[in-house]
Amino acid sequence: MTTAALGGEFEVPTLDTTRARVKVAPGTQPGQRVRLKQKGMPVLRSKDFGDLYVQLDVETPQSLTRRQRELLEEFERESTRENSPTSGGFFDKLKKMFEA
Repeated sequence: MTTAALGGEFEVPTLDTTRARVKVAPGTQPGQRVRLKQKGMPVLRSKDFGDLYVQLDVETPQSLTRRQRELLEEFERESTRENSPTSGGFFDKLKKMFEA
């Protein structure tokens, strides 16, 4: 969750049994895909390799400590609609349609 919010890197296994580093931009959302060039399946009748796509799945932490909970609650109080523009509900989106 913090890597998706702040940006960073992590490693993933590839098809050739090696590991590749994936760079994540700050504010990355669940379901976004990152392309790793030349890390996919071999191209038929060629020495080339295709691209490997990594779909990002953001994990929500469980079993928080008291301090972690306090920090997340503080973060929630400081959050605004600009921080999370897609979190508005159906009626918020419908209202925006008629305001335009």
